[in-house]
Amino acid sequence: MRDRLRTSPLALPVVLRTPSMVLAALGFLTLVALGLRFAGHSVPSAFDAPLLPGPDLIGDPWWYFATAIDFCGEPLGAALILVLVIGGCLLTHRLRTAVLTVAGCGVTVVVTSVLKPLTGRTIHGSYLSFPSGHTAFATALALTGAYVLAGRSGRVAAVVWTLGLALVCGFLMAWAEVGLGAHYPTDTIGGFATALAVVPVTASWIDRLADRP
Repeated sequence: MRDRLRTSPLALPVVLRTPSMVLAALGFLTLVALGLRFAGHSVPSAFDAPLLPGPDLIGDPWWYFATAIDFCGEPLGAALILVLVIGGCLLTHRLRTAVLTVAGCGVTVVVTSVLKPLTGRTIHGSYLSFPSGHTAFATALALTGAYVLAGRSGRVAAVVWTLGLALVCGFLMAWAEVGLGAHYPTDTIGGFATALAVVPVTASWIDRLADRP
């Protein structure tokens, strides 16, 4: 198993090491800044208010689409997606990516779960909302997939792949969470920033451990 892990493709491609660490630092700073700004503030900010949906969304066809996306971040939906992704990684002999899928997504969700009671921001009275765990999970999974796609690209293309896929998946989940009334928009930005901060560092550690003699 150790030999298979050592010879497996890198979890974090070489071309993305420096850009990803820059993004990780920006994600960390954004998360800290938003956490301090909205700690204990259980009302929409001036940024949140214009982006919140009206009550007419419920029952609209888009509501069902948002519910389907939201399911992907629920425990059952997330578990099904992880099983499929890990299975694909094992079939293609990407053992490090399989480990990153579990560790990167897992650590990201744990961090959001720890931060929620620390910030104390709530929505609808008592539901802890900052940062959004659903958005963090979707972004973390997207980053893991982007690392695979970017591994054979030049630096510019790799960064475009990584940011593009993370933004698309993160935005879709953020849209669903805000549309369903589960989060403020700034909660989803916090979730996105959490994944940016956690996944590159986790991938780097996986590669370091796998390459140790």
